[in-house]
Formats: sequence, C-alpha cells, structure tokens
Amino acid sequence: MSSDDRAQASPAYLIIGEVLRPHGVRGELRVRVLTDYPERIAELESVYLGTDPNARDIKAFGVEAMRMHQDYVLLKLKAVDDRNQADLLRQLMVMIDIAHAVPLEAGEYYLYQLIGVTVQTDAGETLGEIAEVLETGANDVYLVNSPQYGEVLIPATDETIVSTDIERGVIVVKLPNGLLPDK
Repeated sequence: MSSDDRAQASPAYLIIGEVLRPHGVRGELRVRVLTDYPERIAELESVYLGTDPNARDIKAFGVEAMRMHQDYVLLKLKAVDDRNQADLLRQLMVMIDIAHAVPLEAGEYYLYQLIGVTVQTDAGETLGEIAEVLETGANDVYLVNSPQYGEVLIPATDETIVSTDIERGVIVVKLPNGLLPDK
C-alpha cells in the first residue's frame, strides 16, 4: 500500500472513546477513554456517535459538559437528558471529525495510519503487513498478517520497534527470541 493509498484511506472520524453505560439519572455517559487527550473533549462543541468511523448512521451530539472520574470520562450530551436516553447509546463509539483532531508532533502518527504498513525485521526479512493495532493498556500490539508465519503479534515497545516510517510505509522491528515459530 503506497503512502498515497494510505492518505486516501483516512477516516472522516477518529475514535476517542466508547460509551460503556449511563452514569446517574440525568443522562451522563460513562465513557472508556481511547485518546491520549481526554481533556480536549470538554473543549469540543460536538462529538459523533456511531458503531465505527465508517458507519452510515453516525450522529452528531452537542457537548454539554465533561469531567474525569477515575480513569473514565463522564460525558453529558445535549438532548440526552435522562438515563433511558443515555442507555440507548451503550457500546457506541465517541468520535471527532478528523478536522478537530490534535495536530501531531514530528514522528507521531495516528493508529489508523499503521494499517497496511509493511513490517520488516532488522535483518531485512519482510514479515507482512499490519492488519490491526490492539490497544492492551501496557503497550500496543501490532497484528501482522504474514504469508510465512500467519498472524504474528508484535509488541510495540521501544525495545522492539527500531523505526517507523509512515511516508515509506515501513516499520523495522527487532524481534525478541521465540516470537516467530520455527521455520
């Protein structure tokens, strides 16, 4: 996949959270945080809710209030005024449009930009392409579809990732012993 193909594959929305359940009786939502910048949610005029960034039925909601509670966001949306309305939003993704995404620093990238990137070992062997990024909490894990090895799970740690070049579409990794099955 060329960098032009990846740029064209940019989603219209980025996921910043997942609605877990209602919180209280006034329509607040308990949201699992899926962004490095949860404090920015309070600054947004609106967010979008849907099953995923490519869904056809994504709906905009005005942001009335937001506060942090433990490791979660408690989000109050305009027009969601009671527990029953909030309950209908369970398991939906909370998203922002790409235009309101946090500008990236040099060397940073969005997770969606990794999909389709070629993974090579530091010895020059091509393993395959990243099919999915799993967010585990401790560190992300790249699920690589490898023609030789099938699905390979690579931890995205400083010890494992040698370099990431989104423009060229290549990630170089130094694999720990035993990560790949014997040939």
